[in-house]
Amino acid sequence: MSRSFKTGGAPHFQPHSTISGVMLQVIFALTPAIVAHVWYFGPGILVQIILASGFALIFEALMLKVRKQPMKLFLGDFSVILTAILFALCVPPLAPWWIALTGMFFAVVIAKHLYGGLGHNLFNPAMVGYVVALISFPQAMTAWLPPSPIATEHLGLGDVLITIANGQPPGGLAWDAITEATPLDTIRNSIAAGEMASEARRSPVFGDFGGLGWEWIANWYAIGGLWLLWKRIISWHVPVTMIGSVLMLGTMAFLLDSGSNPAPLQHVFSGALMIGAFFIATDPVSGCVSNRGRLIFGAGVGIITLVIRRWGGYPDGVAFAVLLMNMAAPLIDRFTRPRIFGQ
Repeated sequence: MSRSFKTGGAPHFQPHSTISGVMLQVIFALTPAIVAHVWYFGPGILVQIILASGFALIFEALMLKVRKQPMKLFLGDFSVILTAILFALCVPPLAPWWIALTGMFFAVVIAKHLYGGLGHNLFNPAMVGYVVALISFPQAMTAWLPPSPIATEHLGLGDVLITIANGQPPGGLAWDAITEATPLDTIRNSIAAGEMASEARRSPVFGDFGGLGWEWIANWYAIGGLWLLWKRIISWHVPVTMIGSVLMLGTMAFLLDSGSNPAPLQHVFSGALMIGAFFIATDPVSGCVSNRGRLIFGAGVGIITLVIRRWGGYPDGVAFAVLLMNMAAPLIDRFTRPRIFGQ
């Protein structure tokens, strides 16, 4: 009795994941954190995702046409959508529409296609777009909403759309009435004013471990990242060394001077450390290739993040740290090249 089995082409290895499949799984892993973001900070983040995705698709299509690349193939791989989502998750929910336009222009046109397109970019496109927006529009990029439990003004979807379209809050409201300093900003400003880090934590913007609301969003980023690890979409090297270096150095700084340095968990559960560790620094194109290189890359991002948070001009240094390590990635790969098989 003969039996037939379905097989692929020689040598009959299991097919590798497609680019679109990987991108969709990463987007799926981000979904719980997006829901938590909406829960604590309103629907503005959804508007930012839609805006950024729309601009990203337009710029992607234009550049593919200019470069005479197959439109359907590259527009359907969801890579540019993931770039737009990562960018949108880093900007304030009420950021005016031209921030998404500027960010996506630099992310898609400059950081991606001028370097050769998907798989050839030296820098993480989403972080390039974010840093350009942060430097170009510093005031708008710091207009963060307070978490819903302590917010005095709750804007509906209509008010959010008006604010994003006009760049001004509706109904004659001032920005100071609807925005609040982030936890990292609060600590930074308090220490600069001569207060202790423990005094800064008395602010209602703080929760149990990090920022109120932000710590739950960070938890969902971590859960989504663990799911990506389980699916083998990413490796453990960058997240472990990035978070581990922050915890280790943050603990040392806290023990040496607890008045000027926040608790190490404050670093982990506030700001962009979690999304950076699992979704941004793990970019296989702009990061390192070898496992030893990834260990160095992750540790470098964590260390630079702490340095910028402590002595730099910005409260959260994850984006700058990633871009700086992107520049160092080719050199790191050169010196951590695996031994040739059989040598």
